[in-house]
Amino acid sequence: MGYTVLRPEDQRFEPPSWRPEEPVRRIVEVPRHATMAHSRAHLWKYPPGAQGRRHRPVTQEEVFFVHEGTFTMLLGDDGERFELPPRSIVVVEPGTALKLMNEGETEGLIWIYGAPADSAAEILEE
Repeated sequence: MGYTVLRPEDQRFEPPSWRPEEPVRRIVEVPRHATMAHSRAHLWKYPPGAQGRRHRPVTQEEVFFVHEGTFTMLLGDDGERFELPPRSIVVVEPGTALKLMNEGETEGLIWIYGAPADSAAEILEE
């Protein structure tokens, strides 16, 4: 049995380790701090104008929780648009196209959790 506690002062936001060339979005990669064998979790900061790539997770189910700011998410093959104010929750099934962005004027903070711990995704054209 084990546990991990990450207090705010322990959370260091950095560029994603798998995309160090990306200078805008910042992340606390929870698996760097805790053993997570069956799932993945990240805390992201998106400054105004920041956006992720449009992609389709292969096997991972993902849950998004907006903590601060307002995010825009495009979902499905047609890119249905959703505005997500604080406390919004979105659950995305594997194989569903998605794109997350901050089109607002303030920084956003979002928690993303996925299971299983598989980062395979098809990157889609814009």
